Amino acid sequence: MIIEESDILKGIVIKSTGSWSTVMSEDGRVVECRLKGQFRIHGIRTTNPVAVGDRVEFEYPLENEHAIIHKINERTNYIIRKSINLSKAAHIIASNIDRLFIVASIEQPRTSAGFIDRVLLTAEAYHIPAAIVFNKTDIYNEESRKRYLELMDLYDGLGYGTFAVSALTGAGIPELKDFMRDKVNLFTGHSGVGKSALINAIEPSMSIKTGEISDYHNKGMHTTTFAEMHALSFGGFIIDTPGIKEFGLVYFESREIAERYPEFRALLHLCHYANCTHIHEPGCAVKDALEQGKINHGRYANYLSILNDENLDATEY
Repeated sequence: MIIEESDILKGIVIKSTGSWSTVMSEDGRVVECRLKGQFRIHGIRTTNPVAVGDRVEFEYPLENEHAIIHKINERTNYIIRKSINLSKAAHIIASNIDRLFIVASIEQPRTSAGFIDRVLLTAEAYHIPAAIVFNKTDIYNEESRKRYLELMDLYDGLGYGTFAVSALTGAGIPELKDFMRDKVNLFTGHSGVGKSALINAIEPSMSIKTGEISDYHNKGMHTTTFAEMHALSFGGFIIDTPGIKEFGLVYFESREIAERYPEFRALLHLCHYANCTHIHEPGCAVKDALEQGKINHGRYANYLSILNDENLDATEY
């Protein structure tokens, strides 16, 4: 069957479960679609050829049949991580993102700085502006409050946006909403950090399922199964993602890692050796800055862990 141009519909993927994709058409209709044939993205092996945020073209081949996606438009960016089940494959979390937010908590459960740095590194590589939202400020004691203020100061200094909020009391929510307005915003983080509760505080009409109230203070259950995009009443969209334990990096060469650290990147041209690893070479500008206290020692430790492909969940600073 030849597809006429008038038969082609356009839309954005708002949910994808693998077999099916939910597409919001340009006229606001929500359509369930299947994928036509095999799609590959620049030779990358992925578990999901269609991702939330994809702009697609689809059509109905025959009357009363389900819709078929036959084209995925070029992506402006996407966020990707190592597949949980297939170590050599990658999973695209979402695409065409304006801002990525890491939802973190200082305790109950603690978000490791290593996890934050892995997500930031990936966001840097795929040119996605990133920010960190420290949630649950209503339950923190003086020591925990000091901790998140130190982290906010560190990441602010590196050029990342930071927010201190409470999904329970609403503190900091207006400022966060202003920052999100008219953008496509992706939220990610560990299970239990209160991400779903935070999204409900931002947009109460969504009523996204959350864990039990006790889970707000402790480790929460997985309440989101698939990434899903929702329209915001104040403009823009929010992409809710399942809680993740680790953020596995894929498709990085060793030399690229330092380039994705803003504080390293500004010094790379000053290193004596063009292929400097910033570990043991003489005349290394990064090591000099580290010794002078201009680079955070914890961030540097995470850099070394990434080079060694270690699990960063235990890394702290």
